[in-house]
Amino acid sequence: MTDDDVPFNRNFPLLPGVVEEVRPGVRRILCNNPSPFTFSGTVSYIVGKGKVAIVDPGPADEAHAAALLDAVRGETVTHILVTHTHRDHSMNTARVKAATGATVYAEGPHRASRPRFESEKHNPESGADRDFRPDLQVKNGDVIEGAGWKLEAVATPGHTANHLAFAWPDRDMLFVGDHVMGWSTSIVAPPDGSMIDYMASLEKLTARSEDLYFSGHGPEIPEGPRYVRFLIRHRQAREASILHRLSKGEADIPTIVRAIYIGIDPRLTRAAGYSVLAHLEDLVGRGIVATDGDPVIGGTYRLASS
Repeated sequence: MTDDDVPFNRNFPLLPGVVEEVRPGVRRILCNNPSPFTFSGTVSYIVGKGKVAIVDPGPADEAHAAALLDAVRGETVTHILVTHTHRDHSMNTARVKAATGATVYAEGPHRASRPRFESEKHNPESGADRDFRPDLQVKNGDVIEGAGWKLEAVATPGHTANHLAFAWPDRDMLFVGDHVMGWSTSIVAPPDGSMIDYMASLEKLTARSEDLYFSGHGPEIPEGPRYVRFLIRHRQAREASILHRLSKGEADIPTIVRAIYIGIDPRLTRAAGYSVLAHLEDLVGRGIVATDGDPVIGGTYRLASS
């Protein structure tokens, strides 16, 4: 399977700072932080009317905070919900909380999916917001209720260890953060991310009934569970491609990336390497692939049977 087999939708004409009511009770505002990783920018959501929640206040961006606050002028922000602690989602929380006094809900501070191996250097490109602390820590199944809305926390680790989605079952909606995106696949970069957790979290969503997904970047995703099945097949195909390359002999991660990511944007090569590492970490854990020492970004990998 290639990327072309996933029905990506990159049609998202929303302009930064413009408030769009995308469904009754759901408004969205785009931050002006486009990049190869964020698409056209981070999307913040306003849930409810009158007394509202803001989902993912975005990066440390004064103009975006002002646009959010302007959108809720005359209303009361009672809740701030944060899907995960990457800087493009959580850094503006302090600014919005200071202006509104709202209570901040999230799974918890940033943490890695597993302990860092001795040989691993800290990855400065992980994008982690290591200073973030919620007022209230939320776990899977917790219900957060406001005026006219009720959201359920859905633990979706993988992209980060503390990733949450927020379901609005009454409206058949799910705010999925960066776990599922309509414009691209999500980055899973160990040790912050875990492919084992990510795949389990995808499977978890296929068993849920919410059909319309609102993502942290890009357009909404109709038929969410069906789309998630495409993503699962895509990751399984990526794993198969890695194993196919290793069947020809041992290889390091840059060699595997060149073999399976044909025509990749050079700016995404490093991220692709970490995604391959996430697959390899899973394969080593399952005894299918072997390496000398811990599975790390600089390692060389081979089929366990060879």
